[in-house]
Order: sequence, then structure tokens, then C-alpha cells
Amino acid sequence: MVDTPRTLVVVRHAKAESLGTTDFERELSERGRADAAAGGRWLAAAGVLPQRALVSAAVRTAQTWRETAAGAGWDLEPELDRGLYAADVDNALDLVRALDDAVTSVVVVGHNPTMAALAQLLDDGEGDVEAGNAMATGSFPTSATAVFTCRGPWADVHPATATLLAYHVGRG
Repeated sequence: MVDTPRTLVVVRHAKAESLGTTDFERELSERGRADAAAGGRWLAAAGVLPQRALVSAAVRTAQTWRETAAGAGWDLEPELDRGLYAADVDNALDLVRALDDAVTSVVVVGHNPTMAALAQLLDDGEGDVEAGNAMATGSFPTSATAVFTCRGPWADVHPATATLLAYHVGRG
């Protein structure tokens, strides 16, 4: 069994414009761009270096990834997934479970209510108390980021099997 510690980062997209041609095509606001870059700087300072990025194909999530990666100084192309746009928590968890075990760090960027539900579902309650309280009392607002560690293969990630290391809401 693989017992390598794995890092799983759950991110809600940054603040988007309220209007777009379609909801899927809504772009980030200026504040959203700054918030996503601030979130990236925070992740880099926390030592997060993802090997994969699973990102909803919606415009605002792809832009969130681009700004986050730029803020962090990462040069990693995202895997844009149209299904993640409308995914429920089970679908999002299935994407994580399907990861190759050679991957030890992944960022998932999506939408609420799915990202909030995923973060709450994963939390085993054994992690950083302050981060857990902040995540539990908020609504997982735009630019919310939860950093978890998991042990074992990705296929074994189930409810309450990840330890919350940190929680942050990017504000630029």
C-alpha cells in the first residue's frame, strides 16, 4: 500500500463578474484576479507545489487557476474538465480517486456548493483547529482554499480521511 503523504488542495473560484453571455462564460472581476493571485502567493509560502491541477472548464475557474499559478510562480498547465463545472461532491471525489498514485500533490478548482461540500466531507477533524473552525463557520467564499494531507492511495480517499492543514481566503 502506498503510504506517501499526499497534498490535496480544494479551491473555490475567485470573484467573478455577475453577468456573462452564459454562466459558464463569466469572467473574473478585477478583485477576483487579485484575490486568486494572493491565494497563489499564500499557497507558495505554505510550500504547496502541485503536480496536477484539475480545473473546471468554466472561464472563471480557468482564470482563477491562471492567476493562482502566476501568483505562486507555478508553471503547470491545468486539466480543464467540463464535467467539474456541474459536478456534485461525489463526481469531484471520483476525479480525485482516479489520480495516478505517482502524483503526490493536486489542486482542484471548482464551484460552490461542490467545493465547500468536498472540503467538509474530506475533513477528518484531526487537523489544524483554527483552520477547521474558520472553514466550518464560513460559507467557503470565493477564493477559499483548503489544504489537506492524505495517506494511502488516492483511490482510498473517502469521507473523513483527509487532515486539514490550512484554510485561507485569498484577498488581494
